[in-house]
Amino acid sequence: MNDLNVSDECRLLETLQSTPAIFMEIGGSGADELSLQRRLRDRYDADVVRAALTTAELRRRAAGKFSLASRMWFTRRGLEQSTGEAIARHKAERFPTGELVHDLCCGIGGDTIALAGRGPVRAVDRDCANTMRAALNAAVYNVAGSLDVVCGDVAGENLDDCLVHLDPDRRIGRERRARRVEQYQPDLTWIREMMQRARGGAVKLSPAADFASAFPDREVELVSLHGECREATVWFGALAGLAARRASVLPAGETLLALQNPAPAEISAPGDFLFDPDPAVVRAGLIDELSAKLGVRRLDASEEYLTGNEPVASPFVQTFRIESVHAFDTKGLRRVVRQSEIGELEIKARHTRVDVERLRRQLRPDGALRRTLVIARFEGKTRAIIAERLTNTGKSAALNRSGRYS
Repeated sequence: MNDLNVSDECRLLETLQSTPAIFMEIGGSGADELSLQRRLRDRYDADVVRAALTTAELRRRAAGKFSLASRMWFTRRGLEQSTGEAIARHKAERFPTGELVHDLCCGIGGDTIALAGRGPVRAVDRDCANTMRAALNAAVYNVAGSLDVVCGDVAGENLDDCLVHLDPDRRIGRERRARRVEQYQPDLTWIREMMQRARGGAVKLSPAADFASAFPDREVELVSLHGECREATVWFGALAGLAARRASVLPAGETLLALQNPAPAEISAPGDFLFDPDPAVVRAGLIDELSAKLGVRRLDASEEYLTGNEPVASPFVQTFRIESVHAFDTKGLRRVVRQSEIGELEIKARHTRVDVERLRRQLRPDGALRRTLVIARFEGKTRAIIAERLTNTGKSAALNRSGRYS
């Protein structure tokens, strides 16, 4: 629907909302897409059919982000840039209950819904079709009564002494992702000025953003979900904490705070266990704090991997039982893989340039065991660690259907 003008998009949304039968037919059809399109076009206009098929596809894709995705309204771009339910709720918990929050650049309403669950929200977006989607999605979650939706430019909002959540547009044109905060819309100058005027709030950034240089004096929270760093949130004003950085891991809901003067972690040769910190901890630069919290050591000052002689149960790390340590030599590793009867080989390399798939082909794993190969630099050399991935209960981890460990 992105190729349509706003009025056409709104008209199509109204038509689709009033035609639930088309989605029932799409969901219940076992026919191929071309046959389904032909059958639907016998009863509906072509643009309605296209919009319905796109919406159905996006709802399927959104199932991992939203628990009620099957009834929500999306665009491709809106879904990609939206905050998923778990992270949105995590952020909303920090806003005071019952107070008005201005949700700027609300998009399809991911954050809007969570914020409306704790109090009134004024949701603003310059895309009128998106504000319509945000209102419809809020109704799906039964929070529309807390919502005032406005189609307009956020620059026209009076934000003096207000609570604000801002999700700036991170696209340049229609396709390119903005790599620098200066390329966001609204731009960095406007964001900084807003932070001075508002009472407090949060600004959503990509976790890859240069937040340290853009907001050197603000608290930044890195948030991961199921082991993937998804968002950097800049907290300011009344909602900012004392720590300059924090890392939060979901769904565990635990947070690690930066210390003002953390003692450098002890450097040690590999012990019996290796611990791979959550990406949010790595991006927040809290490796020394995590080392102190868990009572473990650092493998090397240039690596984020930690090590110790006892397993730890923590959502902040993935735990591996070390079986052997080797020089990083393909021929020698191939022999180790063969002798160890390794068949499913996970390869991890953070700071060492490695073509993972090429290396896996060279090592030719064809045995029955599942193991992890960690390539890291310590003791002045690049080395290879063969390890068994464990769960937080200390048991061997299993591969799920997608081929990833769970």
